[in-house]
Amino acid sequence: MSPVLRPELRFTLDGRSVVADAGETLIEVADRQGVQIPRLCHSPGLEPAGNCRACMVEVEGERLLVAACCRKPAQGMVVHSSSPRALQAQKMVLELLLSDMPAQPLKHDDELRTWARQLGVGSPRFEPRERIATDTSHAAITVDLDACIQCTRCVRACRDEQVNGVIGLALRGESSRIVFDLGDSLGGSSCVACGECVQACPTGALAPATGAARMPAQVQVGSLCPWCGVGCQVRYLVTDGQISQAQGRDGPANHGRLCVKGRFGYDYSRHPQRLTVPLIRRAGAPKDATAMADPELARQAWFREATWDEALTVAAGGLAHLREVHGPHALAGFGSAKGSNEEAYLFQKIVRLGFGSNHVDHCTRLCHASSVAALLEGLGSAAVSNPVRDVLQAEVVIVIGANPTVNHPVAATWIKNAVQRGTKLVVIDPRQSDLTRLAHVHLQFRPASDVMLLNAMMYTIIEEGLVDERFVADRTQGYEALAAQVRHVTPELAEPVCGIAAERIREVARLYATSRASMIFWGMGVSQHVHGTDNARCLIALALLTGQIGRPGTGLHPLRGQNNVQGASDAGLIPMMLPDYQRVTDAAARARFAAAWGVPVERLSAEPGLTVVEVMHAIHRGQVKGLYVMGENPAMSDPDTGQTRQALSELEWLVVQDIFLTETAMLADVVLPASSFFEKTGSFTNTDRTVQLARQVLQPPGQARADLWILLQMAQRLGLDAAGYGAGDAAVAALFDEMRRSMPNLAGITWQKLQDEGSAVYPCRAEGEAPEVVEFSHHFATADGRAHFVPVRSQPADELPDAEYPLVLITGRQLEHWHTGSMSRRSAVLDALEPDPVALMHPRDMAALGVPPGGLVTLRSRRGQVSLFARVDEQASPGAVFVAFCYYEAAINRLTNPALDLVAHIPEFKYCAIRAEPGGVLPGQTGFGASEAVR
Repeated sequence: MSPVLRPELRFTLDGRSVVADAGETLIEVADRQGVQIPRLCHSPGLEPAGNCRACMVEVEGERLLVAACCRKPAQGMVVHSSSPRALQAQKMVLELLLSDMPAQPLKHDDELRTWARQLGVGSPRFEPRERIATDTSHAAITVDLDACIQCTRCVRACRDEQVNGVIGLALRGESSRIVFDLGDSLGGSSCVACGECVQACPTGALAPATGAARMPAQVQVGSLCPWCGVGCQVRYLVTDGQISQAQGRDGPANHGRLCVKGRFGYDYSRHPQRLTVPLIRRAGAPKDATAMADPELARQAWFREATWDEALTVAAGGLAHLREVHGPHALAGFGSAKGSNEEAYLFQKIVRLGFGSNHVDHCTRLCHASSVAALLEGLGSAAVSNPVRDVLQAEVVIVIGANPTVNHPVAATWIKNAVQRGTKLVVIDPRQSDLTRLAHVHLQFRPASDVMLLNAMMYTIIEEGLVDERFVADRTQGYEALAAQVRHVTPELAEPVCGIAAERIREVARLYATSRASMIFWGMGVSQHVHGTDNARCLIALALLTGQIGRPGTGLHPLRGQNNVQGASDAGLIPMMLPDYQRVTDAAARARFAAAWGVPVERLSAEPGLTVVEVMHAIHRGQVKGLYVMGENPAMSDPDTGQTRQALSELEWLVVQDIFLTETAMLADVVLPASSFFEKTGSFTNTDRTVQLARQVLQPPGQARADLWILLQMAQRLGLDAAGYGAGDAAVAALFDEMRRSMPNLAGITWQKLQDEGSAVYPCRAEGEAPEVVEFSHHFATADGRAHFVPVRSQPADELPDAEYPLVLITGRQLEHWHTGSMSRRSAVLDALEPDPVALMHPRDMAALGVPPGGLVTLRSRRGQVSLFARVDEQASPGAVFVAFCYYEAAINRLTNPALDLVAHIPEFKYCAIRAEPGGVLPGQTGFGASEAVR
């Protein structure tokens, strides 16, 4: 069938003949042609509003002027953007708006004043309106409506892009004004401080509370966000050697959008507690697992300063001594999901060649190890099948065990945008989340009953003939075993276990199976269980049963947590995997890496290494005696942290490379002051499988050094030939080149390509080859090219509530803070927004305890106790308590269960039995918080 040829749309603009693309407005054509038309309410990415009237142009034959931002051209139209009539209207609009402006601009690049200067508009002749008081109630954003021109860019950014619905335009005529919620102050509103309004505002009426908008930046650097796995591209504005603002760039994952952490959480890198000098533990200084002190007091009492040469020699020498005396299995290393791909790759190489074992792991063991195991087993690839923005092409989206608005806020905006367009959203989670208000269906099932619920959905799909039989026959294996396993798991059987009506289970199963395109997102609510691998196996089976994979708008997407947890896993920070998920037990894989690294194959151990939690057990047994930790904080992130801290204190030698004296670093023998994200160049891989280039923004403070420099120095001292990599950016490029030569999925991505384009999607197996944005379109990455069903049975959590411990503890993250809080709690804005540890509890549970909102409550498990403030959470299930694990003074992982998933060895963070008691004692503040330091 021949394509339909559309006639060329040609018209005249300011005397020249121009062609318009389909759907373009006059202002978009003008921009393309380099014709300057003033505009204030118009901004790329926002729906046209046409309310500022600054872009009025004249169309021959029409009585009235038209707004160029809204009007689309017609064939043969003649348009004048700078005729006397058009210019007069444009100038009058600008002059009227200028008359109400404050005497001094609130933004150095105020768009209104810029256009006024460009059109020669002088001092306004009109009386200003009545002044409006400035609102400084919010920690991140100052509201000065004196500078507001009611262009509604903030309204559209909040409503249409972020879909938060906080900002509106109230009243009418000259009384109209921007409002937050129901006329609240910004600080008292439901604002989540994403700052999209700040980026959209043309005049500084909404601006960073620091006043940074008034100052022009001396330097602008395009880089990435250091926080979650979404991988937002950011433009950092630098003044006097410090970041003054962060603005969203048009990257593939965010298209200019940011969240509160990406927008305002950059100042931790210049916190007074930054490590700037190498430290060596003082002779006789105790390693007390129970004595976590103020970082500054700990530094002075337990450590002495050292030169770099001494610190590196002592650090590497201690590890080498243990290797020689006790053998390679006496050493282990924890790498970082916040380091670059190149750092992760070099770190695992140091452990495998310098230590001689595979005892290398990182935080994926604590978040998505079970997802990785199930995906490798079922599909042959551990990465996501489709990028987040594919949600815009889906008819049905399931979000299970995840809270994207908190953990992946920019990814959540695309989900919300999809719902606005008509996509049906199904939220499956024991807790309600912000997405629940937009959900077509919310299945609020009982915690830890995931497998029963998902098996019942598969039963329905099979029983009602909704299986994609052709897909199953052509592209999968193991269907018969799966069908046999779920044959008796009816929705009626699942109902009392899951707490979900049988017909509701059937409804969701039908909805998912029968849509044109269905997509599944999941988070750690799925993975952090003793049955986490089984949970993921069920989600994979759902997609395979229905053929909802391998096409745009379908697929499986485990939302990755940290900014480079995907890349760190790809690069080999996994104890049973070499880079690119090549198993250490595979002789051919070991031979390939031995050849690539120029060493005898015998130097590469064929024995899978120990995982994070297993290393702690091995320390207690006296098996592991030395540990090298880069950018991880197991003393806060591991389950049962009391035992973890005890294990760390028992080590004969602990080397920590970090930017702060973390709880883990306090137990170290040598502390190496490293670089923050902003002080390094390297590649990072986001949750979409997009490899992106982060560029150095700042210089490290004091004697702190780049992580890669430290790793190269340690490698050399541990017997690796690291001199050939060079130094600085040359070393980064050399390491990336080595990675792509040994990792087939990256083979087609060159360092030059990353520098030129900023990002590239993998798999890309040859230079010039188109990347696979959607995976599994034709075959799966398994040996036989087929996906494998893995049937599973429902099993209970390891530790169930009882009369002594009747509640369930669920841990996770909160919007304003990240992971163990070592960075976010040293950011002034983030710490000011959420300064205190809180337990989110259902009001019924709080009433039963007699604890008022804001009152102290003590939570106890069989492993420990913490005290913190109670906060009402009507979204929680009665009997369940949620606590973020970022608060050192209420380290909730003291309570969590270290029981492991038998396949992936991931701990059961998302379920343990606790009891709650009113009252308690909160440990005193230790000067850790950023807002305190700033004051």
